[in-house]
Amino acid sequence: MAYTALYRKYRPATFSDVYGQEHITETLKSEIASEKTVHAYLFTGTRGTGKTTCAKVLAKAVNCLNSKDGDPCGECEMCKAIANDEITDICEIDAASNNGVDDIRSLREQVNFSPAAAKYRVYIIDEVHMLSPSAFNALLKTLEEPPKHVIFILATTEVHKLPATILSRCQRFDFRRIDAEKICDRIKYIAQKEGFSITDEALSLISAAADGGMRDALSILDLCASVTKDITEDTVVNVCAMAGNEYLITLAEAIKNKNTEEALMLIDKLHNSSVDMLRLLSELTSHYRNLMIAKTIKGTNLPIICSAKKLKAIKEQSEKYQLSEILSVLEILQATASKMLNGNHRTEMEMAIIRLCNPKLGNDIASLEARISALEANKTVAVKEPSTVPISEKPLKKNEPECEFENSQNTEIADITPAFEKESNGKIPQWEDILIVLKKTCPIIAGVLQGSSAYIEGERLLIDAKNEQFRSLINGETSTYRDAIRKAAFEVLGATYKLGPYKPKTAPQNDVDPLDSFKERINDLNI
Repeated sequence: MAYTALYRKYRPATFSDVYGQEHITETLKSEIASEKTVHAYLFTGTRGTGKTTCAKVLAKAVNCLNSKDGDPCGECEMCKAIANDEITDICEIDAASNNGVDDIRSLREQVNFSPAAAKYRVYIIDEVHMLSPSAFNALLKTLEEPPKHVIFILATTEVHKLPATILSRCQRFDFRRIDAEKICDRIKYIAQKEGFSITDEALSLISAAADGGMRDALSILDLCASVTKDITEDTVVNVCAMAGNEYLITLAEAIKNKNTEEALMLIDKLHNSSVDMLRLLSELTSHYRNLMIAKTIKGTNLPIICSAKKLKAIKEQSEKYQLSEILSVLEILQATASKMLNGNHRTEMEMAIIRLCNPKLGNDIASLEARISALEANKTVAVKEPSTVPISEKPLKKNEPECEFENSQNTEIADITPAFEKESNGKIPQWEDILIVLKKTCPIIAGVLQGSSAYIEGERLLIDAKNEQFRSLINGETSTYRDAIRKAAFEVLGATYKLGPYKPKTAPQNDVDPLDSFKERINDLNI
């Protein structure tokens, strides 16, 4: 005897057996019990939520010889004949393969005949959105003036594709995604009936992977049972191919650390392992979506489909990110998906990774937001290569001295441009690391800088030194000390900065135009 899939074996035979759609089944039962059925129904919703099942139960209920409160009895001759597909009056049509105008014209000819055995001739048209425009027009006439002995049940997952003229002639029912708890209860019941053992972790993972669809949940259970009768979380992970993508954590870690080389080498390794770049992009987008959810929702019941071990890793990694960073990454990844349609998949993927690791290279809104967020959070935007343009050749702002600390001996250090007087975002936590490097490369300046602190202001490294000797050393004619500080800063921070003194703002400047302030922020970001 041929094996019967679990979703078919346990398909509900009555409205009372349908899980998670009580708002629909109770209404249909009431209509049938009061004999107030309509001539056309529209069932819409995501796959596996019970549309076709309810359509078949409805076809059975309207023809049942002894219905019970709107439910088919399942015992009369008509119920048994319909259940065994022995009644020609119940006609199921797949619109995906029968979508032409000729198919609908043939249907229109059939509806004029009286039922052969049942009370109603019921037409269940599945995936009705697949009908051609001409077929819809042919169907419309029948829906407007159907014979009294005909009932149409239209089912679709894409109701927005149906013409308004069709929608207006049907009684519409929207099927919801089934609650995860109800899916777990149903799976547990069926597992017990079939003699399987299943852990609570496996139940939760199956219900999450099913995404609100009971049919998908039973299909996953079927696959797991074909492997073992003792179903665990690992069984579900292997069956659903949730394992084997640990590289997403590693890649996201490299992006967070702005490690371009590590990220590109991982992309190369995955490409050589025949991982499709479009698939990788989709997986990485899903991973950052999971980071976004983990960062936003602090509860334990997160809408993330993965094992408990993977969820723990996602939560830990989300703590290392700012939410603004995650959103910026998602915007770049989704923009890359559009570019991949016409470009080289590997090249587009690598370009996206380079932009993610080096926000200063991007000129899009996402990159701009990332750079502003990094500045406002006092985070250095890392660039893997120092600027090749000498500071003296960079364009100068209005009233900006030619060199910050290199003011020459004719200029007092206190007479700095007002641009330096802006209140800084906060101290650099890596300043102590810079001083450690200076102890090795330039002990003199390192000794003078003991007890000092530093701040980032746009492209400038502002130094707050307590030792007065620091001013004379930096203002000297030689650039040795200035270059030593720049090199040490680049080694630790990964970026080249101009040097300047830190001077706290002494009083609010109410006459500053907010627009000028914003322009200055943009200029500081070198955009």
